[in-house]
Amino acid sequence: MKFITRAFLHAIFWCAVLVFFTYFFGADSKNFNDTLQFSLFLMPITIATTYVSIYKLIPDYLIKKRYLSFGVYSLYTLIISGYLIMVSIFFSLIYLANFEYKDMNPLTRNMLFVGTGVYLVVIIVSAFKLLKLNLKNTEKTKQLETKILETQLKLKEQELNYLKMQIHPHFLFNTLNTLYGFALKKADETPEMILKLSNLLDYLLYQINKPFVLLTDEINHIEDYIELEKMRFNNTLNTSFIYHSISETTKIAPMLLLPFVENSFKHGSLVEGVLTLDITLTTHDDTIEFNITNSSLSEASDLENGIGLQNIKKRLDILYHTKYQLDISQDNSLFHVKLILKTE
Repeated sequence: MKFITRAFLHAIFWCAVLVFFTYFFGADSKNFNDTLQFSLFLMPITIATTYVSIYKLIPDYLIKKRYLSFGVYSLYTLIISGYLIMVSIFFSLIYLANFEYKDMNPLTRNMLFVGTGVYLVVIIVSAFKLLKLNLKNTEKTKQLETKILETQLKLKEQELNYLKMQIHPHFLFNTLNTLYGFALKKADETPEMILKLSNLLDYLLYQINKPFVLLTDEINHIEDYIELEKMRFNNTLNTSFIYHSISETTKIAPMLLLPFVENSFKHGSLVEGVLTLDITLTTHDDTIEFNITNSSLSEASDLENGIGLQNIKKRLDILYHTKYQLDISQDNSLFHVKLILKTE
């Protein structure tokens, strides 16, 4: 059906060209029949030259930037078509004017004028074909760019999901061990510990799939996490979590701050029998400032290059790109992390 439609459109176009040739070359002629016959003889030359141009020269050589081949074969086409145009003039002289030059249609005597009419059609159709191919290539390029962007986005999402999965296994393992010990002792804190763990697991498993959560939700889960760790560390933990000027509408990516806290517990060291942990969190307009300090006997370079902080940095790069500043340092036996985050 598509082929039939295309053939029909081509037939209509060439009929229009025939009408154009008949009136174009018959401008100063009174013999319409001779002009029509001359135009009919010229049509195969025009059609052949046009189709060679749009179906061979342009798509196979020009579009593919094979300019030398395009130039050579275009020259061949020009020479052959020029020879055939000359034959058409002899046809007009021999068969239409009976070898009487004065009886020839005035406009068909001049090869340059006849060639202009033929090549005008070829150039117009070739220009349309070139435009069509360029638009098609542009559309293909856009589709390819879209597919590349979609692929990159999927890879980023997979990488982000992988990083999320790396956040909490050791914490869950430690908490379950502590919970098991509490259960064996039938401690009164066991129900509260189970509730806090349940809240955290809900956050880890379900809320983390959301693009953004309220900063207040992240704070609540940090507090639950600290309370669970307090039960595990007993009297060997000295911690403070201070936050103020927290907007109720400020949102961040889920599990963005909690891994810093988790990392401090994981890599923090007991100094004089106590693990010290100080956390401060403030918001200013569209900026969040998060500071965390913990006692540590390890080298700052070792902690900074650890898997935990590396994963956090990758998440920040993916989610916030240039909208964050992360500073990590160590002062004597204290390990410092400072995060400044733009939320707009």
